[in-house]
Amino acid sequence: MSVNFLIILLAALVPMILGFIWYNPKVLGTAWMNAAGVNEDKMKGANMALIFGLSFFFSFLLAMSLQFIVIHQWSFYSILANEPGIRDPSSEMGKMAADFMGHYGNNFRTFKHGAFHGTITGIMLALPILATNAMFERKGFKYIAINGGYWIICLALMGGVICAFS
Repeated sequence: MSVNFLIILLAALVPMILGFIWYNPKVLGTAWMNAAGVNEDKMKGANMALIFGLSFFFSFLLAMSLQFIVIHQWSFYSILANEPGIRDPSSEMGKMAADFMGHYGNNFRTFKHGAFHGTITGIMLALPILATNAMFERKGFKYIAINGGYWIICLALMGGVICAFS
């Protein structure tokens, strides 16, 4: 099993594309700005190339990590990583791994399954981190709901893409 970098790069675009929609002033952008305490003047002074570049880089890191959550077959290799011969296709261990993956390598490899695990990751990982920071920053429920909802949907879509197409 190997990393499909093209799919990881594609999945890393999901937060950017969804962000253009989600945070558009006609959708939730105005509500987010009010909840975040941000105004138009503050937004104008930003280095958008740097912000979007770093955002894509962080999305790439997130997509790389998410594949190990949404693709169960990575666990098989994780368990056997130190077994002698696991990387040698002609060894007994290598043949066993190839046989196992031949039988079970495509189990649970659907968009729906990846989206399910992405959603769970959003709820159980991203939301608690975001909500904890928001509470200490004295942000309200609306701020947490807007940003938390965004990340839950992002991770669901990213998980779906990664699981179905990697």
